[in-house]
Amino acid sequence: MRKLLLFAVVLLLSSCSAHFYDVKDYNISQTQVVLDEANFEVVGVAEGSASVTRVFGIGGLSYKSLQGNAVADMYKSANLKGSQAIINVSFKVRKSGFMPIYSNTEYTATGIIVEFK
Repeated sequence: MRKLLLFAVVLLLSSCSAHFYDVKDYNISQTQVVLDEANFEVVGVAEGSASVTRVFGIGGLSYKSLQGNAVADMYKSANLKGSQAIINVSFKVRKSGFMPIYSNTEYTATGIIVEFK
C-alpha cells in the first residue's frame, strides 16, 4: 500500500516535457533570387520566440498565431539593413507542464541572415 501511495505522489508531482523540431523553407520575405555565383555572405543568425500558457486547455493563442509571433520577434531582433534577408527559417517547439491540467508551449524561430553583394 505504501509503494502505491509513493508511486501516486511521485506521479502527481512530476511534469512532462516534449520537444519538436520543424525545419521548412517558408519563404517569408517573398523574394526570389537566382544565384549564378556566390554573391552573398552569411552575416549572422536571428532568433525570436513566443510562448503561451494554458490551464485545462483554455487560454492563449492558436499554434499558428504563436508561430507568427515567433517569426515577428525574429525579424524584429534581426534588425535587417539594405540588402540583407533571412533564409532557412526553422522552428523549435517545446511543450511542458502537467498536460491535462497545465501546459506551456514555446515556439522559437531561428533563421540565417545573409547579405547580398
